[in-house]
Amino acid sequence: MRHLLNSIFALFLLLTAALAQAGALDAISTGDASAGVKEALAKGADYAVASLGKDGGFMGNSKVKIPLPGYLQKAEKGLRMFGMGKQADQLIETMNHAAEDAVAEAKPILVESIKKMSVQDAKGILTGGEGSVTQYFKRTSSTQLGEKFMPIVKASTSKLKLADKYNQFAGKAASSGLIDQKDADLDGYVTQKAMDGLFLMIAEEEQKLRSNPVGAGSDLLKKVFGAL
Repeated sequence: MRHLLNSIFALFLLLTAALAQAGALDAISTGDASAGVKEALAKGADYAVASLGKDGGFMGNSKVKIPLPGYLQKAEKGLRMFGMGKQADQLIETMNHAAEDAVAEAKPILVESIKKMSVQDAKGILTGGEGSVTQYFKRTSSTQLGEKFMPIVKASTSKLKLADKYNQFAGKAASSGLIDQKDADLDGYVTQKAMDGLFLMIAEEEQKLRSNPVGAGSDLLKKVFGAL
């Protein structure tokens, strides 16, 4: 009986909290809500591009540093034992610097994504919980980011003849099931990792905003995200 009463009381608290949140959101005008979400999106975009789109942005950040792909990553120790450590390091550095160069060009695409945000999108972001800002960017800009990043990555890796050797080796490894097919092309691999890193940094900034809206440095962000 006591367990049942405790469960009912817990449910009551959850419902009360949900109603209070809904009331707080209802008190915010549609204009303020949309403007607040746009500011949050811009804050996440600024943080991600500034963090990663610079020398050492990927290479110096263990959260996003791009490792050798698949099978090569597992074989890295062996490569170094056979005197190929320099080539492995060169490939890793090239991949990470290519990602840094690519992300540095991401801002216009993210800004355009923010401009296109609808009132319905804003509502979905506010009520979508953790990760909804990041998911919005993924949904609305991934294709454009991939198209923008790929030629920048190619320009970097083309300077390294080792990249061609990787593609030849990786193609055979993929056909044998040793690595994923999507990792068989170095440029495609780096482009995807650059996007993954970008979205990870946006997610970090979103998490900080949601957990501490008072510290967001903006009255509008405090008002809108503080109501969640």
